Amino acid sequence: MKFVNVAIVKFSVFLTLGILLAHFLPHFSLYLIGLSLFFFGMLAILWWRGRRQLIPSVLFGITTYGCFLLIGYVNYQLRQPNAQPRHYAHVAPVDTIALYTLKVTGLLKPDRYNDKYIAEILGYDTLQTSGKVLVSIKKDSTASKLTIDELFLLRAALSDPPKSLNPFQFDYAAYLRTLMVHHQFRVPSEAIVKRSHGAWTIRGRAESIRSHIIAKLKKTSIGAEERSILQALVLGERNEIDPVRYKAYAAAGAIHILAVSGLHVGILFLLLSQLLFPLCRLPHGALVRSLLIVMLLWGFAMIAGASPSVVRAVSMFSFFTFAQASRRPTNSINTLFLSYLVLLLIEPVWLFHVGFQLSYLAVFFILWVQPFLFKLVPFKKLIFKKLWGIITVTLSAQLGILPLSLYYFHQFPGLFLLTNIVILPFLALLLAGGIIVVIWTLLDEVPIPVAEGYALAIKLLNDFVDWIAGKETLLFRDIPFSEAQVVATYVLIVVMALLLKKWNGKRLLGGLTGILFFVCILFWEKERATKQQLIIFHKNRHSLIAHKNASEMLLFTDDTSQIVSKTFPVSSYRTGSRIRTTSEAILPKLFAFRSKKILVIDSLGVYGIKDNIDIVLLTQSPKLHLDRLIDTLRPSLIIADGSNYTSYVNRWKMTCKKRKLPFYHTGASGAFILE
Repeated sequence: MKFVNVAIVKFSVFLTLGILLAHFLPHFSLYLIGLSLFFFGMLAILWWRGRRQLIPSVLFGITTYGCFLLIGYVNYQLRQPNAQPRHYAHVAPVDTIALYTLKVTGLLKPDRYNDKYIAEILGYDTLQTSGKVLVSIKKDSTASKLTIDELFLLRAALSDPPKSLNPFQFDYAAYLRTLMVHHQFRVPSEAIVKRSHGAWTIRGRAESIRSHIIAKLKKTSIGAEERSILQALVLGERNEIDPVRYKAYAAAGAIHILAVSGLHVGILFLLLSQLLFPLCRLPHGALVRSLLIVMLLWGFAMIAGASPSVVRAVSMFSFFTFAQASRRPTNSINTLFLSYLVLLLIEPVWLFHVGFQLSYLAVFFILWVQPFLFKLVPFKKLIFKKLWGIITVTLSAQLGILPLSLYYFHQFPGLFLLTNIVILPFLALLLAGGIIVVIWTLLDEVPIPVAEGYALAIKLLNDFVDWIAGKETLLFRDIPFSEAQVVATYVLIVVMALLLKKWNGKRLLGGLTGILFFVCILFWEKERATKQQLIIFHKNRHSLIAHKNASEMLLFTDDTSQIVSKTFPVSSYRTGSRIRTTSEAILPKLFAFRSKKILVIDSLGVYGIKDNIDIVLLTQSPKLHLDRLIDTLRPSLIIADGSNYTSYVNRWKMTCKKRKLPFYHTGASGAFILE
């Protein structure tokens, strides 16, 4: 292996630490102003004093790393609304109808009822502003969809994005914050007062090209299901993939095929390198070839949607291409970390994108672990070498993303190795064929035999994926995995990989320490899961109460028509809380938890007792005189769950405020948890 530039790796690590500090500890910005000036002043002084030294001093290194940590912190903080004087959040109130001027900057996957866009707020009434917002527009067959770079005038009220209201539920508001979106509009199409074309951008022009290609593909003889896979493979367009089909790819461990990423860019890079290789015979041909490859790769990235994974891959191959053209010694890990460093300097929020994380981890482990695994079995025949290469690449990538995959998706496809052994050798042909079909579509009508031949190849791919996904016993679902386990697992993987690569006393001690740390985390998670817990979930129009005792859960529900424990929001709670056995029962009127008496009052509004009650739970919008109930039962807390009308909840809230009695609404504050 060629020389690895350790400085680039360390700079990337400290930049990452700075971004993480800014994300989780955002209230130290004032102190960091003086600290930043101190560090950069120290760096300048130390550089001036040691500029003629061959080896920098230790203090110079520490100061440099401190500067990169501060760069990460400050760069992330400067992207936040409170650091931008013109951000709309400083002037535009929430829940107040006003006139906004917006420009579409991104398209999101629509849901059943709404089309979704990311837009920049250019103006609030007569004020010029900035800042991104989510715009959800109710679907209307009479209105055309918005496009990137389009300007529109909107009369509406800002609102906060929906936050997670139940434990272990996907936090959509937190996801939007990684896109630098802090508010939303939810409007009908009639709320748009005026539309016009804005100044075009490269992103907008690329999106229009992609839309044009998709429109042309719909006129071919390729079926809708096969066409959706083609669009995902070549154009990065996954919105038209059937949800059942998408789940099948996920269950088979082939979801990476549908997301344009490093795998696709790498295949395209190899194809372009071979096609443009004759240019190397010309004067300055190597440089011209490199420029063409980089331009074509970036063009592909823009048309494919410019996701973090594809931008990462294209940037890495761009650095690698120019390093080759300049005939300078390079190393793939150096190139990987250089692209990582540059991208986080440009977009620090990408650090929190799932695709960005999984993409870099997969490539890093392929570059770091795969050569070692490949040398373990020295095959002599070419076919066995190729097969072993695919196996080791797949194992290395899976090892790198396994902890994060378990944390985010809580499932593991047992047949992932078989899936990749079969699919990867043919993916280059599918991608090349898809590019040919797209180019042919743009130039002329695709011949029916070509279209049907490619559709047949996609159908065979889908059939194989369905066969793998049908092996339900080899798909391990509902695997609980916490943040602490992610950290402990990566520590264990790294120290064991280092130990296997080179045995010595220092690495053996590190391996034993990693094992001990991993075991301690497992015991800590097991101990934490033994706690008793009473939780009142938030679910619209229904009441759900769970009593958790270690790995057992008793679920009280008002809905006896289905197995509620397998539905939202209980299913995610079962996984996250490590529940093994679940039983269900009808919601009781009165019960106790840890010496607290809890009274449930339903739509009848009858409670029939006069004893003091600790907690009163109001469900199904009961018609009652709340003041009289408070005087009779003297509760210390009143809770309203998601089964109540909003008007009733607001009235109860005002009554409790007048009586200075705590009031808890699951629709506003999330699930109520008692431990």
